[in-house]
Amino acid sequence: MIADCHMHTSFSTDSKACPEEMIERAIALGMKEICITDHYDMDYPRNPRTGEEEFQLDTPAYQAKIRELQERYRDRIQIRFGVELGLQAHLKGQMEEYVRRWPFDFVIGSMHLLNGKDPYDCESFQDMEDREMYRAYFRATSENLRAFHEFQTLGHLDYVVRYGKSKGAEYRCGEYRDEIDEILKLLVEYQIALEVNTGGLKYGLGFPNPHPEIIRRYRELGGEMVTVGSDAHEPRHVGFGFDTAAELLREAGFQYYTQFTDKKPVFVKL
Repeated sequence: MIADCHMHTSFSTDSKACPEEMIERAIALGMKEICITDHYDMDYPRNPRTGEEEFQLDTPAYQAKIRELQERYRDRIQIRFGVELGLQAHLKGQMEEYVRRWPFDFVIGSMHLLNGKDPYDCESFQDMEDREMYRAYFRATSENLRAFHEFQTLGHLDYVVRYGKSKGAEYRCGEYRDEIDEILKLLVEYQIALEVNTGGLKYGLGFPNPHPEIIRRYRELGGEMVTVGSDAHEPRHVGFGFDTAAELLREAGFQYYTQFTDKKPVFVKL
């Protein structure tokens, strides 16, 4: 079973999952390794209803918990220490200091904010057409990659499509070929993996993030490293859609997917 390298627990604002429950689910599915990657988004907008900061991470407590779990489950499954870091170019220095300070095995760099707002909050983009929002998101992704690239995989490249007015119904990757190619070429240049995030399947898009056309294009451009993650926030979604992900990767020409230990790639046959 493919190792799930993107999952969230109660250390993330948007999950209530007990870490042990996520691990037990992975073991039940036959996984030999996982990476827990709880959210840390610096300078994320405060919740307008509560006024609280969201997607912050108590990293010392988080690290201590992961270390405890690694020891407790060492004879049953390998647990890696990861984080999903929200990318924002103006935070370059803070992000560099953070990933160098903590001994992560694996850092996912993800675009959650466009112009300081999360596409998840659909009301913030009511005046923007889907095509305009998608193009702006892809351009902002390139800008963020050029500013900061000390991470191992780019998370859910076309995440924005999950929250468009028409979602994936009118989404055509070819319309954004120039913008997407620029992102993929930067990944190859900086030796950053492309994540195949099956959350898109979970959200009913009919495809993972990114779209299979983007996965194929990444391979055409010389991309060799792909990671696979469910983006699970509760146990029932661990490993969600991984058979589909494996099939798409093979069709795109990949024979291996990538896991990371101490930020170093390990290639595993599909």
